[in-house]
Amino acid sequence: MDISQPHIVIAFMIILLVVAFLYASVGHGGASGYLALMALFSFPVVFMKPTALLLNIFVSGISFWFFRKRHHFKWKLFYPFAIASIPAAFIGGYITVNASLYKQILAVFLVISILRMLNVFGNGTLKARTPTLWLSLVIGAFIGLFSGMIGIGGGIILSPIIILLGFGSMKQAAAVSALFIFVNSISGIIGFTVKGGNIPNEALYLIPVAIIGGSIGAIYGSGKFNTKTLTYLLAFVLIIASVKLFLV
Repeated sequence: MDISQPHIVIAFMIILLVVAFLYASVGHGGASGYLALMALFSFPVVFMKPTALLLNIFVSGISFWFFRKRHHFKWKLFYPFAIASIPAAFIGGYITVNASLYKQILAVFLVISILRMLNVFGNGTLKARTPTLWLSLVIGAFIGLFSGMIGIGGGIILSPIIILLGFGSMKQAAAVSALFIFVNSISGIIGFTVKGGNIPNEALYLIPVAIIGGSIGAIYGSGKFNTKTLTYLLAFVLIIASVKLFLV
């Protein structure tokens, strides 16, 4: 992104605000959206991972607060996934991925993100079932490892799993995913810094924008708010970004 051109910076900030708003409204931190946005604006790969994890921590934390306040959070659904995901995310954050491979992996996860946002995995109306401990551990470890590697919290993958397998409702999946993203993002960024990675100073300027968008999104998303139009708009942005990542 050329910061010497104000209109480009303003456009980036506005879209960032919308991304944080939309993702927080469904209990997510927004990392896959931030990564897509940074890819569209040609950010360097070394900037993308730590910035996405950092913004994820703030937005997912805010989202969890509001969803928990509305009594959507289920501890018994959360902790089996988190037990394995937290150390796996640390390991993933420690791993340095080749730039080309990183973009391809990210593109795949963006496709998953698009399918999730378009409700391909269902609308969360299935009768809830209790997942077995071993299955939760395996799923948590897998999601945590790849989350740390590419710089996302993993909620964009966990949510459809919870809904598809009937482990919880849409709101419950959102609440669990928010805390899941929060702890995994912290673990991932610790692993990244332990390996010697640096958090760009420029990323700090993006935090207030993400917090504003995330707060508004969490307030409305934890209640009754239809984000259908914005969902389709953001899905379109993610499609463009994923295609770009596959081709570049």
